[in-house]
Amino acid sequence: MLSALLNAFRVPDLRRKIIFTLSIIALYRLGSYIPVPGVPIGALTDAFSDPSNPSLVMLNIFSGNALSNFSVFSLGIMPYITASIIMQLMQGVIPSLQRMAREGESGQKRITQITRYVCLGLGLINAIGYLFLFQSPTYGVQLTPEIPAIITSIIIVITLIAGVGFIMWMGELITQRGVGNGMSLIIFANIIAGFPSAILASATTQSIWMTVIIVTVVLGVIPGIVLIERAQRRIPINYAKRIQGRRMMGGQSTYIPLKVNGAGVIPIIFATSLIFFPAQLAVFFNVPWLTSFSDMLASGPLNWAILFGLIVFFCFFYTSMVFNPQDTADNLRKQGGFIPGVRPGVNTVQYIKNVLNRITLPGGIYIACIATVPAIIFTFTGNALITAFGGTSILIMVGVALDTMSKVESQLKQHHYEGFFK
Repeated sequence: MLSALLNAFRVPDLRRKIIFTLSIIALYRLGSYIPVPGVPIGALTDAFSDPSNPSLVMLNIFSGNALSNFSVFSLGIMPYITASIIMQLMQGVIPSLQRMAREGESGQKRITQITRYVCLGLGLINAIGYLFLFQSPTYGVQLTPEIPAIITSIIIVITLIAGVGFIMWMGELITQRGVGNGMSLIIFANIIAGFPSAILASATTQSIWMTVIIVTVVLGVIPGIVLIERAQRRIPINYAKRIQGRRMMGGQSTYIPLKVNGAGVIPIIFATSLIFFPAQLAVFFNVPWLTSFSDMLASGPLNWAILFGLIVFFCFFYTSMVFNPQDTADNLRKQGGFIPGVRPGVNTVQYIKNVLNRITLPGGIYIACIATVPAIIFTFTGNALITAFGGTSILIMVGVALDTMSKVESQLKQHHYEGFFK
């Protein structure tokens, strides 16, 4: 591991990408502590230290504690994630979006542009909602009296929307010029940022031994998660021999690698975003019954059942979006490849679909268990550290770390250096 890191910094282009990525993440974390104009610093710290409102507590975790600081990045990455979910679902319903998705890079650019506008619209709704909520008697945030309240409110809303746009820009910059997926790395940084305070709070307010046990269990579970994340089902492929000019082509054997968890952390992010979408609506409308409903979705048996089902659903949904058996079978046929014992064409498509379904179901159940079991344990133990060290957080961190390491690995291999994975 250490030698691979040293090798990464020996490659000039990779070194620049790593430094650029770390710089953008540091800039993002700095913005999480800059409060919006007109709001006293630390006005919400005490309110968010009480885990009685699970909806806002979870939203605060995914914002990297920026929400409790009421900073310029209070809305975090959730508006963009929600907008991405909406666009993914709409592609299966709206024919024009389906055509855009098939147009290649130009179509994806237009879909990305629409996603940005949807994200800013959701950011506007959330910004107004948070402004009204935090000025309610429950939180009692007082705006500065030197400026009329309406002007201060407009400045706050504009600042929060600008923060959402800036986060989108930083995430896309990391994806284009850095290492790894920018949005995923921002979520990764947000989750990591809450660990030190969570460990300290658990050790000081609750049992030190319980804190040690939880940390030890988490560290012991991580290798198992890594093992499953790297697991593959390999479909063997043979290429028929053919003569092209004076050269003999084909006759080789390879395989199609299908990961057990082919969707990665996307289903759990999508499912979590959908579950906490009512919490975002409750923040905006501040209706008691909607707040109660969002809190009920945020924890308890209903949360466990819905989260489990949504994760399994999004595993199948996202896998079908990124891997098309029909296209794979067509490409094999054009290149003279075939699966041993399976006829080309319809039989090959059906075979790949069956294999994909057989490995997607256990993969979906696996990440659904990882996400729900810690929430169940938290209900019976009440240790807030489990919320920060929950299965969702660990799975996202491990998945993002593996994805980033794989991309660094590929660049190290190009320069004939030894990578992370042996």
